[in-house]
Parts: sequence; C-alpha cells; structure tokens
Amino acid sequence: MADASIRPADDEATLRAAWPVVAQLRPHLDEDGFVAQALRQMQGGFRATVRVDGDGIVRAFAGWRVLEMLATGRQLYVDDLVTDARARSAGHGKALLDWLKDEARRQGCVRLQLDSGTHRQDAHAFYLRERLRIEAFHFGVALD
Repeated sequence: MADASIRPADDEATLRAAWPVVAQLRPHLDEDGFVAQALRQMQGGFRATVRVDGDGIVRAFAGWRVLEMLATGRQLYVDDLVTDARARSAGHGKALLDWLKDEARRQGCVRLQLDSGTHRQDAHAFYLRERLRIEAFHFGVALD
C-alpha cells in the first residue's frame, strides 16, 4: 500500500470513480444524483477527499466541511466517511481519518466531529478505536 495516496475529489471524474464506495454508505442516491449534489454542495463549502490504492482504485471516501458553531468553535465536520467493504481493515479508513484530523489542524479547527447512524456498529467500533468519543445525541425530523 506504499503507493496509496489521498487526493481531493473535486471534479466529476473523481467523484464518479468514488461512487462505488459512496454507494455503500448512501444507497438512496444514484451516481448522477450523487455527482450533481456533491458538485452543488461544493459551492457552499463542502469538500470531498478520497484514498486511492496503488492501482488507482478509490478505497475510501470522505465528504467534509469546515464550520464554526457556538457550542464547539471552529470544527471540521465529516458528512460522509466510508471505506470500501472489500478493502476494510487494510488501513484505508484510518489513513483517511488521520488525514482529516491533520487537515482540521491545518484549517485552524479545534475539533473534528461526525455523526454516525445507530445501525453502523462496525463504524462505531472503528471510531472508538481511533479515540473519537460519543459526545451527544443527534435529533432530527423530516419536514413536509
């Protein structure tokens, strides 16, 4: 994995290359919808980053943004973090999460935060191993 790299996913071609991995986390989207929405969100500060293996295959994807809140101060908020199920436990997710932590520091953030669905227990075990802590409950309601 020495040739693996972390790259921005800020163009249509890279987002499409990431789609097979993103689809594992966001199955309610289709490829065209994902690409269009990601590009649209980028106009508002959303950023995407991928971990690519030595063969040029996307193995992990992160969608994130820097924001500031009264409760937390300046933070890097991770919207999406997923590793290809066929490449889990190979270090891709850890490498990308470590990169996100470093990027948060580069961006002057005091925190990295993310939400994770209650059903994603394997992801929770990973986050806890990586020293992320459960700090709050997230509440929401669909609006008509």
